[in-house]
Amino acid sequence: MKSVRLPLGLLGLALLTACAGEYPQSSISPTTDFADTIHGLYVTIFWWTMLILTGVWIVLAYILVKFRERPDSPKPKQIHGHLGMEIAWTIGPALIVVAIAIPTIQAVFATQEVPEESLVVEVIGHQYWWEFRYPENGGLVTANELHIPMGTPVSLRIHSDDVIHSFWVPQLGGKRDANPLRQVPEGQDLKYNWIHFTAQETGTFMGQCAEFCGDSHSLMGIRVIVETQEEFDAWLGDLAAGHPQTVTQSQALNATTEGLPAPTAPALAQEETGQEEAPPAEDPGTVEGRNLFLANCSACHAINGVSEAGVIAPNLTLLGRRSSIAAGLLENNVDNLVRWIGDPQSVKPGALMPGLEYQGGRPPVVWPAFNLTPDQVRTVANYLYSLR
Repeated sequence: MKSVRLPLGLLGLALLTACAGEYPQSSISPTTDFADTIHGLYVTIFWWTMLILTGVWIVLAYILVKFRERPDSPKPKQIHGHLGMEIAWTIGPALIVVAIAIPTIQAVFATQEVPEESLVVEVIGHQYWWEFRYPENGGLVTANELHIPMGTPVSLRIHSDDVIHSFWVPQLGGKRDANPLRQVPEGQDLKYNWIHFTAQETGTFMGQCAEFCGDSHSLMGIRVIVETQEEFDAWLGDLAAGHPQTVTQSQALNATTEGLPAPTAPALAQEETGQEEAPPAEDPGTVEGRNLFLANCSACHAINGVSEAGVIAPNLTLLGRRSSIAAGLLENNVDNLVRWIGDPQSVKPGALMPGLEYQGGRPPVVWPAFNLTPDQVRTVANYLYSLR
């Protein structure tokens, strides 16, 4: 009886661990044509595997019963090779390989096909964050959260700014390495990796760097926001404008990370009458936060309409709308912004960003502290969170 319990227990454990659920990085919940093709190939190979497994179990059960040892049974006849069986177990696996290879090759060609017209987005991997550029939309730039429209072919042009990374959002499709660009002979194009797909449903889809790239590789997340064409166009317009609506610190603290506060009565009156109203006075905290940002952060970070010089760190335009900070690691709120600005190394080791608490830098980063007071850090955090 004990000999039966162990296999049954292992079987039960296997069934429990195989239970499906709603996982944010599931490769078996495709949401694009690219992912559908890969999933279909996976299902095809799975059923081929189950067919082979069933055949092996049937043959094995027959042999165990037919040729089991019995009392006073003679010794089995010794044989030396069997031509028919040798041919069978050579041709059989070859046919199975062919049956798997044909749909695999078809899937490879299908996923490499370049659409005639598509939205091109340049994906750049950094240690440890993602940059997204829209070259066909005025070169607009954002970071860590990629926005794309549903139903429109998208082509991601992928490379790295430092070491090798790997872009992987399982529900959108397969992995693609982000390699550093290499020099090529004059007249030849630079070598990029590409992913071509069309999103079939809206939502937020999680991804991850899938190539070990340093201390915080596991903390280098991706979020892809698929939205309607109208929502995407509106987001692009707001990204180009910077932060079209002034949001005070108190409004920022009460606002969610989605959408904007409702228009005020004067704004509605202006829309109805067409008369221009005098711009409202800026909140003093917003002014102070912007000045602190310009003095301490703008050499690395850019904000459209405020300072566009910083290109070596994530673009912070519309930061308040993002659902997360630090490449998906922390929920986007003022307290987490204070924590991230104040001591990024405690959140993401190896981040190339100075912090409040170091004096002279902390290995392996040799950046000096920016020497803001805790109150100033919170003022900057409130300002960044107000960018909506």
